[in-house]
Amino acid sequence: MSHPPTAAGAAAPSPVSRVLPPWAALVVVTLAGVASAAQGAVNAELGERAGNATLGAVVNNLGGALLVGLGVLALPSARTGLVALRRARLPWWTYLGGLGGAAIVLAGAYIVPVLGVAVFTIAQVAGGSLGGLAVDRAGLAPVGRLALTRPRVAGALLGVAAVTLAQLGQPVGDLALGLVLLAVAGGLGVALQSALNARVSAAGSPAAGLVVNFATATPVVLLVAALAGALTGPGPTWPPDWYLYTGGLLGVAIVAALLVGVPAVGVLRTGLALVAGQLGGALLLDALLPGGPGLRLPVLAGALLTLAAALVAGRGPGRGPRDVVPSAVGGPPASVATAGPATPGRCR
Repeated sequence: MSHPPTAAGAAAPSPVSRVLPPWAALVVVTLAGVASAAQGAVNAELGERAGNATLGAVVNNLGGALLVGLGVLALPSARTGLVALRRARLPWWTYLGGLGGAAIVLAGAYIVPVLGVAVFTIAQVAGGSLGGLAVDRAGLAPVGRLALTRPRVAGALLGVAAVTLAQLGQPVGDLALGLVLLAVAGGLGVALQSALNARVSAAGSPAAGLVVNFATATPVVLLVAALAGALTGPGPTWPPDWYLYTGGLLGVAIVAALLVGVPAVGVLRTGLALVAGQLGGALLLDALLPGGPGLRLPVLAGALLTLAAALVAGRGPGRGPRDVVPSAVGGPPASVATAGPATPGRCR
């Protein structure tokens, strides 16, 4: 899928016309962030009530994989995208994006009880911001290589500061350096997930990106669950509440939104918009659910500042020669479009 770059360093294939305007892509991803907050909450509650933290991730990934599989069977366009992807002959490592989503979901289940939600969230967002800057600069996503400009660095730093503000007053667990670094690495993995899934989508179709994401992530989640003993021993107690099993549906919607966002605004800004939506969604859950802590001003301020960070990171002359250069990985950029950063429960 190699095309000669234009003067602005971007590819000239027809898929470019299908990329959403930046403002629309940011809106879609922010709404996906709200869904991600709900997904994290239902997965955490399902795991707790079923008796094993990893069971929420298992149901989430199996449900998402089932929905994507049904979509492939029902939609000829989805199968066409898979055929196009096979013909594209991408490097093998481009198919590993789903591992990043699996890693952060599983890591959250074990790290949060030790570090607390606040430290885990801040470390994850720091890793995601650093990863977003790096993968955008390397050109791993189909948007092309984005220069390391002052507004982009400022947006990344503002995003981490905003999330730190949102977590003020929350309990902090044992500050084990190894687990903090593991949470940072999880954020880096999510950034790679977004970039690689978008690259797969560009070579095939958004449906192909969804298939590859869940086909890669689900076996890993099942393996870890088996090693943790979640699939053996006494049977889990499955709660009857239907909404606890919607994590897979929400996951499909989140990954699809990331596939829309990355080609339009890059990995960094997509990640920041997703986090802004997660904080906003957590705020709604805290305010509306019975027994929740209600409206908390630090979370509201953090959500607004994170969204502002996504806007700040996009300041500059736009996609001109000073901002985008041809991708160094797999040829020039081609446009089109993870579970995205998953919150381990309410962002409280």
